[in-house]
Amino acid sequence: MEKFSTDALPLTLNSSEEQETVCIFGTGDFGRSLGLKMLQCGYSIVFGSRNPRMSSLLPSSAEVLSYSEAAQKSDFIILAIHREHYDFLTELTEVLNEKILVDVSNNLKINQYPESNAEYLAQLVPGVRVVKAFNTISAWALQSGALDASRQVFVCGNYSKAKHRVMDIIRTLGLTPLDQGSLMAANEIENYPLQLFPMWKFPFYLSAVLCVVFFFYCVIRDVIYPYVHAKKDSTFRIAISIPNRVFPIVALILLALVYLPGVIAAILQLYRGTKYRRFPDWLDHWMLCRKQLGLIALGFAFLHVLYTLVIPIRYYVRWRLGNLTATQAISKKENPFSTTSAWLSDSYVALGILGFFLFVLLGITSLPSVSNTVNWREFRFVQSKLGYLTLILCTAHTLVYGGKRFLSPSILRWYLPSAYVIALIVPCTVLVIKFILILPCIDKTLTRIRQGWERNSKFSKSTLNGKTDI
Repeated sequence: MEKFSTDALPLTLNSSEEQETVCIFGTGDFGRSLGLKMLQCGYSIVFGSRNPRMSSLLPSSAEVLSYSEAAQKSDFIILAIHREHYDFLTELTEVLNEKILVDVSNNLKINQYPESNAEYLAQLVPGVRVVKAFNTISAWALQSGALDASRQVFVCGNYSKAKHRVMDIIRTLGLTPLDQGSLMAANEIENYPLQLFPMWKFPFYLSAVLCVVFFFYCVIRDVIYPYVHAKKDSTFRIAISIPNRVFPIVALILLALVYLPGVIAAILQLYRGTKYRRFPDWLDHWMLCRKQLGLIALGFAFLHVLYTLVIPIRYYVRWRLGNLTATQAISKKENPFSTTSAWLSDSYVALGILGFFLFVLLGITSLPSVSNTVNWREFRFVQSKLGYLTLILCTAHTLVYGGKRFLSPSILRWYLPSAYVIALIVPCTVLVIKFILILPCIDKTLTRIRQGWERNSKFSKSTLNGKTDI
């Protein structure tokens, strides 16, 4: 952790301007970091501590007093203390009356207490104007600068003037305040930093299940089957060959699952004849996870590319090519050139390169720094139109890989088809349904529904007949 400079010079206010005094209760990591940041932005800081003489790590330009003395210096107090130590505030009820008290605390667990820390604080000291803020910003972020971390600071409180003053200070620090409403939102704000990838859990679990299922499926076909039938040891395939089959399969299925909820939503809207009915909760959650599904799919596609690049240096591949060359030299025979095989091979590689390129383009466009620079129509074109084109290319890449063997009975092992055949089920289903939905007769009705038309609406029928009740 960086050491605090003992001299913090104001960076935003001129020396001729009067400095606003801010009191900070607590001299821990966050209190010190926030105090130093505010000193650099031109504020006068007074720290409140239970041991004022032992606070040697604080900037020399900041004043360190007891809680009672520090509270009398300012009407704006930041409470950087854990909830377990709030009891001393009851002794300062008169001093804190009608002052702004900013609660920055977090808990160790989600919903650890019946009420939020901010609401508990408002009950403990009824006369203060409690505002919840700064709990989503870490001490490290304040030390390293806002450019290296999130700029967003959630703010909530029951007093609008107090909230606006807190938000003005947040802006002065170079951060972005987001008003979340009344103090009732404090519980959600306090739970936010404790959440561990809330929108990534379903995509992670799904991709893990797909990896495990297809891995064991490939092991059965490519390792266990040869050993049972021919006593051939193919366990070496577990390291490179099988993962290089599993990764593209999972990437293709996850990419198809990105667009499948949109197709299901369109079918529901057509069936219901309206857009004004909520989707099922599972479909809502699925649609919210589409970005995460796509990024994980892109990660598996990257792994497939890397594993493919190392194929020529594998011992098994070099041994097989050398053995084939020696056999042909001894027998003085060569395999005739096949134009059809050459076309299939080149097409397979070309489709894979193009599909991967568009896949990467989709991933880059989904980044906030990029998506914020394009308008909605451009973003929708890339994510929808180019997204379906990516799915088509990747599906075609898999189809061409199968070639003539796609439905051949010779590829069955214990009546099990190749894994890539199973992988084509979801993307092909999505593409077929999407093709049906873009037919003019269906697309026209769907567009009208999304523009507000309802099949069983009296107003919609009167509008179609040239009449209106308005």
